[in-house]
Amino acid sequence: MLVCCSGSAVALTPEQLSCDAILQAWYAGEQGGNAMADVLFGDYNPGGKLAVTFYKDDTQLPDFDDYRMQGRTYRYFRGEPLYPFGYGLSYTTFHVGKAKYIEPRGDKPAAVSLTVTNTGRREGTEVVQLYLRRPADTEGPLKTLRGYQRVTLQPGQTKTVVIDMPRENFEVWDALTNSMRVLPGQYELMVGTSSADKDLQKITVTL
Repeated sequence: MLVCCSGSAVALTPEQLSCDAILQAWYAGEQGGNAMADVLFGDYNPGGKLAVTFYKDDTQLPDFDDYRMQGRTYRYFRGEPLYPFGYGLSYTTFHVGKAKYIEPRGDKPAAVSLTVTNTGRREGTEVVQLYLRRPADTEGPLKTLRGYQRVTLQPGQTKTVVIDMPRENFEVWDALTNSMRVLPGQYELMVGTSSADKDLQKITVTL
């Protein structure tokens, strides 16, 4: 077991091969030691998700010659990271059901709905994440987080998770008008348990 106390992503490739588990503790506060002990001894079931991408090594990143985002962060990185943005494990397991898109009705915004089941033996929390992509924007981000929902489940319990997707969440950068706005056309909604493609279901929506 490795407890990593860092303020940003660390290339943990060797440690991943030699450690049974890695606990990313960031910079813990006054009660950090107690919190880590609760996780290590199983008194608390962790349910956190990575807020940054963990790369395998610095060769996966372009040189910092400018401020362009191409090749950086989950939004523009095309390689295979060590741990993707939004990734995280717990002491239980979850099954995510088939996602469906709910059209807006009246004053209710559009939404994405799916079921989550705790398939393990312990109470635990999963974080369902919703990403957006506009396929026609070939220079735009591969995906952008547009919503998420935490769900806590007892062993064997199933709940329906609904993540609202109001119209303003479909806004993308429009180079012609130099503004963020909703453009007509197809959008991909991707929902799952991390930003990795293998963890996401895709739904195509036309506006």
